[in-house]
Amino acid sequence: MTLPAEIGIAEFDALHDDPPRWRDDVAAIAARLSSDVVQPMTEGTALVALVGPAHVLKVYPPFLHDHFAFERAMLRHAEGRLPIPTPVLVADGTAGDAGAWPWLWMTQLRGEPLGDAWPRLDEPAREAVLRQIGATMTAVHALPVDPLRPWAPPWPEFLQRQRDGCARRQTRTGLPAHLLAQLAGFLDGPLPISPEEVDVPLTGEYTPMNLLHDPAQPGRLSAMFDFGDGLVGPRAYDWLGPMCFLAAGSASRLDALFDGYAGRPFDRTLREPLLRLLLLHRYSCLPAQIACPGWAEAPNFPALAARIWP
Repeated sequence: MTLPAEIGIAEFDALHDDPPRWRDDVAAIAARLSSDVVQPMTEGTALVALVGPAHVLKVYPPFLHDHFAFERAMLRHAEGRLPIPTPVLVADGTAGDAGAWPWLWMTQLRGEPLGDAWPRLDEPAREAVLRQIGATMTAVHALPVDPLRPWAPPWPEFLQRQRDGCARRQTRTGLPAHLLAQLAGFLDGPLPISPEEVDVPLTGEYTPMNLLHDPAQPGRLSAMFDFGDGLVGPRAYDWLGPMCFLAAGSASRLDALFDGYAGRPFDRTLREPLLRLLLLHRYSCLPAQIACPGWAEAPNFPALAARIWP
C-alpha cells in the first residue's frame, strides 16, 4: 500500500497490527538511508522497524504529527544529558501521500525490555531499578523547558480536556461500577500540584515498555526511549508510570523510587491527589496499569489510594 494522506484512528490501528501491509512502505523509507534488513515491530503507537543492528525507523500517522514534533525536539534536547542513554536522532523527514507521514531515523539501543527482565529480578534489584528511574526523572525534570513548549499543549488546556473526557474514558476502560459512581465527587478534590509548581519536561515513559535493562548487570538500566507522548507540566505526572506499573502495592519500592528522585521516602499525604491525576492521565486505564492484585475491590478511592501506594 501507499501511506494515505488521511487515515482514521481505527483504520490506523488495524494497519499497525498488520505489519505485512506496511512493511514495504517503511522499507522504502529505510532504503534511502541504509541497505540493512528491515524488521517491523508491533509495539508502540507508530509504525516502528529495526533496521539492521544499529538503527530504528519510526513512522507516525498524520494525526500524531504533534507526537513526532515533540519526540524530535526531546531527542535533541536530552541527548547525552541523562544518566542512561537515549536514542540519537540521525535524520527525519516525511513520506506517504502529500508527505503526511513524518518519520524519525535514530540509533538502536542495547538491552532487554524491562518488562521481560522484571519477573526474574529479586527485590534488591527491583529497588535498584526504581532508584535509577527516580534519578533519571530528576535529570529530565532539570532540563530547560522552553525548547519543548512549542510542541506541547498548555497544561491548563490539556488538563481541562482530560477532565471533560474522564468519565467516558473510565467507563470505556473498565473502572469498576462502584468507583465510577464516586468519580465526579472524588475528582473535585486537589491535585498534587502546588501553586508555586513550575513546568518541567514530561516524558510519561518511565514504564517497563520504554526502559531497557542490562542482562549482564541485574538491576541496572541500560537505556530509555520513546518520547512521543511527552508534555510540559507538573513533575508529578511523570511519577505515575513507575508508581503503578512497578511499585504498586509495595511500600519499599515506592520509597526506593522517591529516594532516587528526591533523596527521601514517598510522601503518603500525596496518595489521593496522585490518584486523581492518574484518573486524568492521557492514557488512564487502571485495569492495565495497576500492578496490584485486588485493587478493584477497594470500596472507595481513598481506600484504593492506600492499597496501591501503601
